[in-house]
Amino acid sequence: MTPPRPRALLLGSLLLSLAGCGLFGNPTPLRPELPDADAPAQRACLQEARGAESVRDLERQRNPQNTPNWERLAEETSVRVNRAYRDCLRRAGLALPGGVEAVRPR
Repeated sequence: MTPPRPRALLLGSLLLSLAGCGLFGNPTPLRPELPDADAPAQRACLQEARGAESVRDLERQRNPQNTPNWERLAEETSVRVNRAYRDCLRRAGLALPGGVEAVRPR
């Protein structure tokens, strides 16, 4: 049996390292986070929304070994945080972000 050539070893290690890059990354791109609030009341609402009971309920369902579950919960979490943020802004009497309807990234 002949020893492997250095060029073949280099190519093999390069391919393995490139293949490994996709294994540990984020499986799906998440929706963008809510923009950082400018006013203290907006920041308080954003913090309250991220810790809302409905968001914590979703975290209890998370199964990191199940990719479809993770993708579904990531989308649902962003929707619930956005809803809780808007509800808090309404209760505080602050203007809602966006125009007539909330922008939903595709």
